[in-house]
Amino acid sequence: MNIKRVFSGVQPTGNLHIGNYLGAIKNFVNLQTKYECIYCVVDLHAITNKHVPKDLKDNVLETTASFIASGLDPKKSIIFNQASVSAHSELAWIFNCVSRIGWMNRMTQFKEKAGANKENASIGLLVYPNLMAADILLYKATHVPVGEDQKQHLELTRDIAMKFNNDFKSEEFFPIVEPLISKEIPKVMSLRDGTKKMSKSEDSDNSRINLKDDKDVIIQKIKKAKTDNEAIPSAVEGLKNRNEAENLLTIYANLNQQSLGKTLSEFGGKNFSTFKRNLSESIIEIICPIGNEIKKLLQDPKFLENVLKDGSIKANTIAKKNIVDIYKILGITKLI
Repeated sequence: MNIKRVFSGVQPTGNLHIGNYLGAIKNFVNLQTKYECIYCVVDLHAITNKHVPKDLKDNVLETTASFIASGLDPKKSIIFNQASVSAHSELAWIFNCVSRIGWMNRMTQFKEKAGANKENASIGLLVYPNLMAADILLYKATHVPVGEDQKQHLELTRDIAMKFNNDFKSEEFFPIVEPLISKEIPKVMSLRDGTKKMSKSEDSDNSRINLKDDKDVIIQKIKKAKTDNEAIPSAVEGLKNRNEAENLLTIYANLNQQSLGKTLSEFGGKNFSTFKRNLSESIIEIICPIGNEIKKLLQDPKFLENVLKDGSIKANTIAKKNIVDIYKILGITKLI
């Protein structure tokens, strides 16, 4: 029986924002009705950079709360944290021995994250794409939802799967993962700079709409969001080189489940002060109920821990069988 299985992970950075919701989590919710879905809070990835241990623990619970508040159902999807399934680390080491140094050196995200100080970056940051590949292939996932900035990692996962299958004459043991790329998933940019992706790491909190922001904070952030002095165009071509304008209009279009073209026909010729009122209303209608539910869930950490525990049991059931098979292929004896 061929199982269509989706895997995706989210780093527990804490206080997820509207970019995380529109760019990933909203799609996760839709996928759980079509596929067998595994969603992981990837806490091992979070330690590739300096972190505060207590914050990491809290952020794992907050990310879990954000999943559930946004519509992920623990009865339909497996939701767990990465560190609870030790086979992730075991398979990552195996992939360290399968993948090539040249492959790691070509990964653009390492260059971006390490910056000019790459000699002092951790080995974990360099080889974390191998852990990403292990996350996916440990469950023999067939599909992964990806954005433009993740395509290279998925290509690496496919390369590792093919090399493992060929090197150990285990043809088709690992599936060649297919990307799930939806044209409807937007790349949400900073409210302060339309050329940069919305990120929690940006210094100004006004650069993003956090899922826990209340109504008044959302209104103020959208009022302050950078635009330009021109009127809203009536056609997509009129948004060329108007990054901030396009970003706000794209957010509105996605929240209202309509095309950018339809949004422009609705607001074309109007000024941004009028549009921003409508945008604020749309964000408040969708994001505030999610934020309220996150806050409610965080008051019951035991419930969230049980969700992760139950998910970890289900994930381990799949992972343990596959890691035993992998050890057999490698000629490694695992007695316990």
